[in-house]
Amino acid sequence: MQFDDDADLDTSEVQDVRGSRIPGGRATVGGGIVGIIALILGLFFGVGPDQLGLSSGDSGTTATESSAAQVEQSCRTGQDANTRDDCRTVAVVNSVQDFWRQEFARREAKYGNARTVLFTDRVGTACGAATSAVGPFYCPGDRQVYLDLGFFDELRTKFGASGGPFAEAYVVAHEYGHHVQDQMGTLSRAQDSRTGSNSNAVKVELQADCYAGVWAHHATTTPDEATGRPLITSLTQADIRDGLDAAAAVGDDRIQERFQGQVTPESWTHGSAAQRQQWFTTGFRSGDMADCNTFR
Repeated sequence: MQFDDDADLDTSEVQDVRGSRIPGGRATVGGGIVGIIALILGLFFGVGPDQLGLSSGDSGTTATESSAAQVEQSCRTGQDANTRDDCRTVAVVNSVQDFWRQEFARREAKYGNARTVLFTDRVGTACGAATSAVGPFYCPGDRQVYLDLGFFDELRTKFGASGGPFAEAYVVAHEYGHHVQDQMGTLSRAQDSRTGSNSNAVKVELQADCYAGVWAHHATTTPDEATGRPLITSLTQADIRDGLDAAAAVGDDRIQERFQGQVTPESWTHGSAAQRQQWFTTGFRSGDMADCNTFR
């Protein structure tokens, strides 16, 4: 995956709070087995940590600005995105939101921007305080995506994915799929706390995978609103394979087999490895969000 070296990145879409502290924050999730359980339950979940039982109880806490604010200082152009992981995340967020703004406009609707908050270890959100153990998540309460970049290492070391830039892009695009669902009312309609292979929780996750695939289909043709040129200039079949590999690595069956030693479909919240690959592929092949109806 390559970005246009001369493109200007919009860092206003990413808030960098790495190294800052939660105001009064005490997140109850820690490392060890509790963190692993949180990962199994919370990974890529479309709701905030309060609804997973991972909140500190202080739902009013919010992320504070880091004195470092590295992305604002260092992530200026597509060339930076081609050389730095955090700048690549900024570029992916820009590309994903360029696409959804244009797609909503094509459908005579208005897309509301969502920032990605980069944090380290723990963060406060409108959905409660959480640690990195819950994995990347989208909070409907403040309409922001939360991401500890260290998760991308865990995707390889803990979950066995091959990794790579597009595997990371898939994660970001999936979370923005939840933002799209939030704006369309899908999240609120589907939240019923049930689990299982045919549950709404699984259907929400699979649809977010499909929406990630829809973005990927258009990634190299979506014009950047500032330059009129696509921000992403190259997306190869090897990149797509890395994304599919990441999708499979976080399938419920793969995670349960790795951490529990057995597969229990009645407790699924995200779908199997095969289902996650299938729905990403559906979106990628057609490029049409209308094909992402996982609720049929």
